[in-house]
Amino acid sequence: MFSLLFGLWKYMFSKSEFHVLILGIDKAGKTTLLEKVKAIFTEHGLPPDRIVPTVGLNIGNVEAYKAKLIFWDLGGQLGLRTIWDKYYEDAHAVLYVIDATNNGRFDDSKNALDRVLRNDDLAGAPVLIVANKQDLSGAFSAEELAKRLGIKEVHDRPCAVKAISAYDGTGVREGVHWLVEAMRHSQRSELLRQRVDAAAVF
Repeated sequence: MFSLLFGLWKYMFSKSEFHVLILGIDKAGKTTLLEKVKAIFTEHGLPPDRIVPTVGLNIGNVEAYKAKLIFWDLGGQLGLRTIWDKYYEDAHAVLYVIDATNNGRFDDSKNALDRVLRNDDLAGAPVLIVANKQDLSGAFSAEELAKRLGIKEVHDRPCAVKAISAYDGTGVREGVHWLVEAMRHSQRSELLRQRVDAAAVF
């Protein structure tokens, strides 16, 4: 009886924990987005004028929509992209950031994204692509960016493109909510949970 009640309590009150990779080429606004997520959900994010380019890794922890989210913000410079795949195996989802104002670097962003989507270590992981910097004039819309990236051709995982501004927070809550729901219903999340449970037995 105790185990039944404990299981019910755990189901109703414990929070799921998810690991989210924040990826994208340099100067897309990844760290600014992480700090805005922290500001929205914890009130402890850095203001944009205090953010410096990421060399290596930034980690952010927030609780949102009854889930514990651990964000891994990885540097996007060309030389740092080679370390991205070291984090794939334990990631529940990917948050891919694109500077929607920088048309000249869309091909670079698309090529980096394609490599992410092709990696078997991320099989089935939900991917949220955000068209960042919507606060600036000339930003491509989410629909325009999705067409440019060929997102309609992605069928092996939950995938969405949303317009946001990491600077003023527009669309950020909605994006995080989409991620949480996608991870909750993802077969990948269940497989990762089973792997953790199996490791705990030993």
